[in-house]
Amino acid sequence: MLFPDFEINTWWGIAALAAFYVVGILHMLHALMHVRTSQGTIAWVISLLTVPFLALPMYWLLGRTRFSRDIGGRREKDSRLARIAGSMHRQLRHCEVDIPEDDGFERAARLLGGLPFTRGNELELLIDGDVAFERIFETIHQAENYLCVNFFIVKNDTLGTKFQEALIERAKAGVRVYFLFDEIGSYKLPRHYLRQMRAAGIECCSFGINRFWWSRLQLNFRNHRKIVVADGKTAFIGGLNVGDEYLGRDQSFGGWRDTHLKMRGPTVQAVQLVFLEDWFWASNKVPDLHWDTRPESADQIAAIIPTGPADPLDSWQLVVAEAANTSRKRLWIATPYFVPDEGVLTALQTAAIRGVDVRILIPAKADQLLIWLSAFSYYEQSIPFGVKLYTYQNGFLHQKVMLIDGRLAAVGTANLDNRSFRLNFEITAFSADQKFVREVEAMLVKDFTHSREARVEEFTGRSFLFRAACRAARLLAPIQ
Repeated sequence: MLFPDFEINTWWGIAALAAFYVVGILHMLHALMHVRTSQGTIAWVISLLTVPFLALPMYWLLGRTRFSRDIGGRREKDSRLARIAGSMHRQLRHCEVDIPEDDGFERAARLLGGLPFTRGNELELLIDGDVAFERIFETIHQAENYLCVNFFIVKNDTLGTKFQEALIERAKAGVRVYFLFDEIGSYKLPRHYLRQMRAAGIECCSFGINRFWWSRLQLNFRNHRKIVVADGKTAFIGGLNVGDEYLGRDQSFGGWRDTHLKMRGPTVQAVQLVFLEDWFWASNKVPDLHWDTRPESADQIAAIIPTGPADPLDSWQLVVAEAANTSRKRLWIATPYFVPDEGVLTALQTAAIRGVDVRILIPAKADQLLIWLSAFSYYEQSIPFGVKLYTYQNGFLHQKVMLIDGRLAAVGTANLDNRSFRLNFEITAFSADQKFVREVEAMLVKDFTHSREARVEEFTGRSFLFRAACRAARLLAPIQ
């Protein structure tokens, strides 16, 4: 045998290649059974069959789109947490609003979110970061018993340091502080930041799915919620994370347009329950919180709609589609990311065709290039059908707001993209209070004055390379 080493290496190479294809076929079957969308399934099946040596690492990182409650949900097996949830639901009954038979959206939202519309709430619309963080810091400093805090991104900058110091001050004053952050969104947060908080007695937990050896490489699922709850009396949710750019201090963006919401009343208990479930999954602990509902004299009607990949259905996708399907005069949506799936896009087209004033407000600037490019590819499928796209010119737009006719308004954390539809844990507040709806309408009207209506030629008239880049970016929408 003249070249024994060559033959041995060749056979090893063939065996390794065959092993890749066998493992690829096994993963293809997994994708076939578990990936949520047909587009994603087709993409994974083809890539795992043709180039498994490239597709397998990507599938391990990004392939899982279902958050198994058996993996993530020890909460379902904990009787104490179940008792708290049941007791909270019973207490909310005296504040619950009867939904008329013809209010299809409200019924669907309650079914998908699992929490009722209640009266007795007080809602304060917080426009932009300066106002929002002023209210948040006021509430933190006034906390007497405990604080529940959850943010997707926390940075070790000027605002992040002020935020840390406020929590440490309360912890040293004897207030129990539970701090939850997403381990992907806050990957730059240094260890000393957390060490200082823990040294002051703050309980810190990262929300990640890496709880088992076989899920170490999974990066898809993220807790995108932004929650602050003080003493079970006051709650905040909305688009703002903790970082200087959210106050408009990033020179590359200029101004930062965002919206947050302060709540008092029964909705606080609903927000607190959402936090408790996330905290329990991350820490396997159930903190002692207050669950007495406190109706406010403002008596505003609202509901909390939590959504995420642990839901049996794609809840946020269905909420947005139902908003479009039930709208009659107007559907205005402000979102930093416009990468709708086919179901939502069809619902928006249909609403516009039947005469609904459908407006999507998106940023003119990009903070994530692929998502920004992807949005251009939807111009041809939106604008000619009557869906109006507006690009915000006065800085970067990051708010997540919806207005349905003159009857419902929403503020929350969810975007119009696949990640919010299927991969992120989100939370949104919907209100049917006419005063609040008018406030949201006035806010959006002002935003439109700082925006420009997009034309389809801004995509079709661009160079071939630009249009090809947009189309290519759109192919990656399931993992953006």
